[in-house]
Amino acid sequence: MACSGFVKLSPSSTPWIGHQSFNQRSSRLAAPRRVAVIRAGAYSHELVETAKSIASPGHGILAIDESNATCGKRLSSVGLDNTEVNRQAYRQLLLTTPGLGEYISGAILFEETLYQSTTDGKKFVDCLREENIVPGIKVDKGLVPLPGSNNESWCQGLDGLASRSAEYYKQGARFAKWRTVVSIPCGPSALAVKEAAWGLARYASISQVCVCVCVCVCVLMDNGLVPIVEPEILLDGDHPIERTLEVAERVWAEVFYYLAENNVIFEGILLKPSMVTPGAEQKERASPETIAKYTLTMLKRRVPPAVPGIMFLSGGQSEMEATLNLNAMNQSPNPWHVSFSYARALQNTVLKTWQGHPENIEAAQKALLSRAKANSLAQLGSYSADGESDDAKKGMFVKGYTY
Repeated sequence: MACSGFVKLSPSSTPWIGHQSFNQRSSRLAAPRRVAVIRAGAYSHELVETAKSIASPGHGILAIDESNATCGKRLSSVGLDNTEVNRQAYRQLLLTTPGLGEYISGAILFEETLYQSTTDGKKFVDCLREENIVPGIKVDKGLVPLPGSNNESWCQGLDGLASRSAEYYKQGARFAKWRTVVSIPCGPSALAVKEAAWGLARYASISQVCVCVCVCVCVLMDNGLVPIVEPEILLDGDHPIERTLEVAERVWAEVFYYLAENNVIFEGILLKPSMVTPGAEQKERASPETIAKYTLTMLKRRVPPAVPGIMFLSGGQSEMEATLNLNAMNQSPNPWHVSFSYARALQNTVLKTWQGHPENIEAAQKALLSRAKANSLAQLGSYSADGESDDAKKGMFVKGYTY
């Protein structure tokens, strides 16, 4: 591999893997192979500033990074075919909403969307920049069965991630997202938890830093993407909220252990956890205050205050439930910016309003602004559910998929 730049190392001040064992084998080896992990200085500063920008008061993330297949399911719910033209039209509606940047600070895109433009030729990333919204990109390659587990999954996509991330950066992305899942009804097994945590840590490290193995030091890649770390605890099951808390604590403990092992800069990441709730089939439901109590307990026990933002996924909650729960968590100060990274909890009413008809675009965009404003107020702890529509109160839980 070609090196783009070189820096001299001081053996006394720069640790490298295998240093002690080399001293023991010096009579048999002519020269050491130094392994250095280099953080590109400019990018380290940019990572921290990008994370702070996204985690700004009254702002959250719009997640529109559904795969083509998942986007197709949403389109089919309003009678539209899953074509690139229809996907582009829907995402154009979302990304060109006037005033969206007042409440939204980041937007997670699917790869197709990152490279798309509006029908009049304006790049989607430029539409976002004009609203001071940071473009992001989903970088994982989806879930596949995990051999040796209890019918569980692992997330693929590490192969080629460094080169893909560099290309995404050139296209305008400044943060990334990697989603893996943990299932409570399936255990979760120790293998599944470890695989989820290790995969997230490797992804986060690759997004942030550059690695080179040689007798010198070189910066191999300038990725500079803030990684969103998302081990989603699925809502499937009839377990009580206490069981969710137990599993969430276990998962996040493992995640932060491996993040530290991989030298990830905590100030330059964002988290996208599930809220701590009862299982979807649990008859005893929990109030927003109870969900807030259990969720904040988990975060305070497991998440360092150096992390700038906790951007919750909405899971299978209704639009109003997700907003009420977020609001309850912001009734007292937190060590982090506690906010949202919602997909369906921002889009449900929008999609039903649009129905694929051009004459409904303005009304659909107003619906998006209304939901974004509601969650902005919830981030500030000042949301009220008075006047919410019936659609906002309807849940959208789909077993096995709470994205």
